[in-house]
Amino acid sequence: MRIGLITGEYPPMQGGVADFTREIARAFADLDHAVFVLTDRRGMGNGDPGVRVSAAVHGWNRASVGAVQRWIAANRLDVVNLQYQTAAYQMAPLIHWLPRLTGAVPFVTTFHDLRVPYLFPKAGPLREWWVLRLARDSEAAIVTNPEDEQRLRQAGGVRRLVNIPIGSNIAPGTPEGFGRETWRTRLGAQPGEKLVAYFGFLNRSKGVDVLLRALAAAHTPETPFRLAIIGDRTGSSDPTNVAYAAEIEALVDRLGLAERVTWTGYLSPAEVSATLLAADCCALPFLDGVSFRRGSLMAALAHGCAIITTTPAMPMPEVRHGENLFLVPPGDADALAAALQIVTADEALRQRLMNGAQALYGLFTWDRIAAQTAALYADLIRLSA
Repeated sequence: MRIGLITGEYPPMQGGVADFTREIARAFADLDHAVFVLTDRRGMGNGDPGVRVSAAVHGWNRASVGAVQRWIAANRLDVVNLQYQTAAYQMAPLIHWLPRLTGAVPFVTTFHDLRVPYLFPKAGPLREWWVLRLARDSEAAIVTNPEDEQRLRQAGGVRRLVNIPIGSNIAPGTPEGFGRETWRTRLGAQPGEKLVAYFGFLNRSKGVDVLLRALAAAHTPETPFRLAIIGDRTGSSDPTNVAYAAEIEALVDRLGLAERVTWTGYLSPAEVSATLLAADCCALPFLDGVSFRRGSLMAALAHGCAIITTTPAMPMPEVRHGENLFLVPPGDADALAAALQIVTADEALRQRLMNGAQALYGLFTWDRIAAQTAALYADLIRLSA
C-alpha cells in the first residue's frame, strides 16, 4: 500500500503525536508499505528508510488544503490517515473538514485526544461538534483507548470505529558503558536515596503538582527521596505547557524541593532509557486517570518500571493493581506519598510490578499496532474499489 500520514508535528518537533507518527511510519515501512508523511515545515524527520517526509505546511489554514491535495495526487496514495490532536494544529478549525476536501481516497482519522484543551476551555461545545464532524466524515475513526471509544460510540454516526492502542516512543536501550549506580549518581541521587522518575511534558492534566506535594510528604531523613523529571519541559505544540511549567518551578521552590528535584532537560532516547532503568519507580499521577493513550505510560511499561499511577476513569481489564500497576486516586497527594513509600520499601512488590509491566507491554508493540492499522486500511481500500 501507499500510505499517507498527515500530522501537525513530526521530529525533530517534540510531542507525543510526533513520536507516534514516526514510530508507526517506521513500522509500516518494515511491513514493506510505501509511507509518505505530510507535516509542519519544522518537522523534517530523521531520514528513516522507506519514510518520505514532506515538511510543506506553513500553517493549517486554507492554503494547506491545496498542499494536502497536491501531496495526495503526487504520491498516488491509497489511503490517508490524519493524526489528530488539536494542539498540534494550533487549534485550527479547518483541520476538521479535511475528509470532505481530499477527494476519493479513503480518509482515516486517529484521535489521540478527545479532551477539551486547557488552551481553549470555553470552546468545549463547539470543539466537540468539530471533533464529531471529523469522526463522522472519516471512513474510519481510530481511537487509542476505551474511554474515547465509549465517547464516540455514545455520540453515534461514526461509520467505522476501531480501538488500536499506541506503543512506546522510547525503545529500551542504554548508552554505551551504562551502569545503574553511575547513572543514579549522574542524576544527583545519593546512596540510600529513593529515585523516582517522571517522564513527559509538564501538562496540567499530568498531576506533576500532586507528585511534588507527595514527594515532600514522603521524604524523611530516614527515607530520603529524589525526583528526576525526564526530558524537555513543554514540547512544541501546546502553549499552555509553558505557563504550567512556570507554576511547577514555583511550587518546587515553595515546597523547598530544589535540592531534591533533578531536571534532566532534553535527553536522547538512550539517555531516557537509562534514566528510567536507574529509577526505583516511575510516578505518573494523571489527573484524569491512567489511560493507554499516554505515551509516557507506554515507555514506562516497555522498560519494565515499577509504575505508580492513578485509578482509571473506566474499567481497564488488563490493569491489575499491585501486579502490573500500583494505583492511587487521582489528585490525592497523601495516597501517592504512601504509595511511594510502600513500593520503594518492598522489593518483592517492586519486582512483581516490574515483571507485570513488561508482560503488559506485550500488547502494545509497534509491529502489532502497524499490522492492525494496515489491515483496516486494506479493508477500506477494498470497499472503496
